[in-house]
Amino acid sequence: MKVLVAVDDSPGSHHALAWVLDHLFFPASAAGDEQQPQPRPDHELVLVHAVEPLHHVMFPVGPGSAVYGATSMMEAVRAAQAETARNVVGRARLVCERQGVTTAKTVVVVGEAREALCRAADDAGADLLVVGSRGLGAIKRAFLGSVSDYCAHRASCPIMVVKPPPDEEGHDGQRTSSY
Repeated sequence: MKVLVAVDDSPGSHHALAWVLDHLFFPASAAGDEQQPQPRPDHELVLVHAVEPLHHVMFPVGPGSAVYGATSMMEAVRAAQAETARNVVGRARLVCERQGVTTAKTVVVVGEAREALCRAADDAGADLLVVGSRGLGAIKRAFLGSVSDYCAHRASCPIMVVKPPPDEEGHDGQRTSSY
């Protein structure tokens, strides 16, 4: 089973990755089994991070006029976005490696997160897309939009939305993995 997990720097994303590792890649072992758990060999993990496209920036300089941002400034912002994306997927991959999943692949896609994640799941032939939840209420979700809601209605594969823990600790009192 190919599982795509959307990763970013949000607590919801951190929790979703930890949940996937704990529940899909390392299912509970038999009671009394003292061996180090091994990841499921039939599962493939892909960590996907979406980078918002950078549009040309215009700065107003007076009534009825505007100046485009310098090309060098745009390139600096693009470089910063690329560095941030490398750091995000690198930290997520490190979490996976520490848990024993050493074969996780990383993908960085450019586009609005909700559309880019659906496209990445389709392109990869994913069996499951996993996203974290920000825990927005109904009103905020209606105004701001919800990546998970969009993906649930438009992804070509099943989607799992991992709700945030009720507090900073996991349900069993253990700290969840973080990156």
